[in-house]
Amino acid sequence: MSEIDLSEHGIAKSSELIYGLYDRPPLRETLFAALQHMLAIFVAIITPPLIVASALQLDLETTGYLVSMSLMVSGVATFIQCRTVGPIGCGLLCIQGTSFSFIGPIISAGMAGGLASIFGATILASTVEMFVSRILKYTRRVITPLISGIVVTLIGMSLIKVGIISCGGGYAAQANGTFGSFQNLGLAALVLCSIIFFNRSSNRYLRMSSIVIGLAIGYVVAWFAGMVDFSSVKTYAGLNVPVPFKYGISFDWGAIIGLGLVYLITAIEAYGDVTANSMISGQPYRGEAFMKRAQGGILADGFNSMLAGFFNSFPNSIFAQNNGMIQLTGVASRYVGYFIAGFLVLLGIFPAVGLIFSLMPDPVLGGATLLMFGTVAAAGMRIIASQRIDRKAILVIALSFSLGLSVELVPSILSQFPETLRNIFSSGITTGGLTAIIANALIHIEEYQDNKEQ
Repeated sequence: MSEIDLSEHGIAKSSELIYGLYDRPPLRETLFAALQHMLAIFVAIITPPLIVASALQLDLETTGYLVSMSLMVSGVATFIQCRTVGPIGCGLLCIQGTSFSFIGPIISAGMAGGLASIFGATILASTVEMFVSRILKYTRRVITPLISGIVVTLIGMSLIKVGIISCGGGYAAQANGTFGSFQNLGLAALVLCSIIFFNRSSNRYLRMSSIVIGLAIGYVVAWFAGMVDFSSVKTYAGLNVPVPFKYGISFDWGAIIGLGLVYLITAIEAYGDVTANSMISGQPYRGEAFMKRAQGGILADGFNSMLAGFFNSFPNSIFAQNNGMIQLTGVASRYVGYFIAGFLVLLGIFPAVGLIFSLMPDPVLGGATLLMFGTVAAAGMRIIASQRIDRKAILVIALSFSLGLSVELVPSILSQFPETLRNIFSSGITTGGLTAIIANALIHIEEYQDNKEQ
């Protein structure tokens, strides 16, 4: 079949692939490809639980367990996404991991009702994404690229605040008066500069592992500076056994609505990720077969997030960065995904992994996340810039950013609201996102063309 025929059937040209979707590479090449994917996702998976634990000031044991469960659930979720279980899963080399998008609403939910409220909202709100997967073609008319761009930008902007708090030493440093010390800021700057330095390298392996290297440098320097206390860990032995609802479960409607909105946006993002992955993998990216694959991927996104809530972890989503990894390696085989899933589960079983990363000082994590969150905001701006910015779009953007950032910058503006409403709108993502959806639906501006001679 010629390239023109492929395009007409919505099938991407895949001549650059070394191994296609259904191929089984030799074990050595499979392991090498799987390890490269691990370098791209490992830090992204463990960062959300570390940030949430720091914000809620959880103890070392709880933090370590949350990190371990995030790794384990991401492994199970990746297997389901790659292998498919009935209608659940896209059947591509799609890697799932703990999502950054939910950090803001999760911290708000945790401040109000603790971990039990977070896991309850994670489970119940995930039904939003699963429902969207069933009505996908209609949802895309409501959640336009403009709205997606606004929400993604708000997510990044909200998280920058979290990142800079970590750079200053975290919430514990705010309490003991060491926040913003030269030691904390210097360490964060070292990590940030290290990541930028290696990310600019012409060596693709150094570029792919720049965040891991930056964190490692910061961790070692912090240890020499006496900021890491390994003696606080009683033991690194044993195995982590998943215990459903270990920290209880409760339901807060404010938290559920806040997470539900992000699930709605995540569903649209997952559609884009499955589309890109299908194109890269030489699979159909239009038509009924593709729509069924996309629906399965989004359904898995929601189902895996519900599973995460059961096992004391946070919402999962498809990682877009792994699409780039497929292009770099030329390996699109979903068989590789099974090994990635296995690695993640193994890392989650051993408590030593979670405990070591739980000891990481806040400034080390902050130096890395500040850059990562900035790129999230930049990605949202790029989505907005790709759309036609007319008068209506400007009004929608202005309203969404004004109201969304207002509650982030001056949270006391909601102090007179009933508690339920205060919990719902305390997140700038929720307030700005709902504003964008409502404004986009209600604002109608008729554009008049100037027919006068120029």
